[in-house]
Amino acid sequence: MTDLAAVVADRYRDASRTARGFIRGKLRGDPVVPALLALGGAHSLGHVLDLGCGRGQLALALLLSGRADRVTGLDLDTGKIAAAQAAAGDLPARFDVADVAAAPIAPCDTLMLIDVLLQLAPPSQDALLARIAAAAPARILIRAFDPERGWRSSLGFAMERARRVLGGDLGLRGAVAPRPLREIAAPLEAAGYAVAVTPCWTGTPLPNVLLVAQR
Repeated sequence: MTDLAAVVADRYRDASRTARGFIRGKLRGDPVVPALLALGGAHSLGHVLDLGCGRGQLALALLLSGRADRVTGLDLDTGKIAAAQAAAGDLPARFDVADVAAAPIAPCDTLMLIDVLLQLAPPSQDALLARIAAAAPARILIRAFDPERGWRSSLGFAMERARRVLGGDLGLRGAVAPRPLREIAAPLEAAGYAVAVTPCWTGTPLPNVLLVAQR
C-alpha cells in the first residue's frame, strides 16, 4: 500500500507539496483504499466511473494497481480536475468538470460514489441514486456516512459541520444530510441489485460504511 501511495503521489509532480502530501496520506491512511483494492481481487473492476473524484488519486490507484482497466472521473472543482488530468498523463484515464448531482451517468462497469451523498441535499441524493440505478452498471460502490452509529455519528456530524464553517471545498453544500442506509439501498435493491454493507472506518472515529451493490 505504501509503495502504491508513493507511486500515485509522484504523478502529481505539478501539484503543490501540500497537495502531494494530502494525496499520499489519503492513500496510506484511508480505509476505503484497501477495501476497494480487495474488491477487485484477481479480477479487474473494468471501466470505473468515479463521481466526485476530487484530484482523482483513488481512481488512479485502482488503475495503477491493475484493479481497473480504464477510469473516468467527474468533479465540480476545476482545479482538482486539472490536477487529476495532469497526473493521469498517458494512462487510460479521463477527468472532466461536471456537477455529479446533474451530470449524465456514462456507461461503465463499476461506479464509485465515495463520500459524496452526504454533501447533497436529500432530493438530490434521491435523484442521483435513481439515475445510477437506471444506468445499470454491473457494480456500484458507495461509501456513505451512517447516521445511526452512535458516538461515531455524533463525532462525524461535528466534523462535517466544522468543515463547512472552514469552507474551501466546492463539494460542501448546505446542511449535513446523511441518509439512513436502508434509504440508500432501497432504490438499488428495487433495480435488482444485491446490496452488502460493511464498516469502512478502520483507524478512524468516523461512521463510514461501504455499500457494495452487484447484479
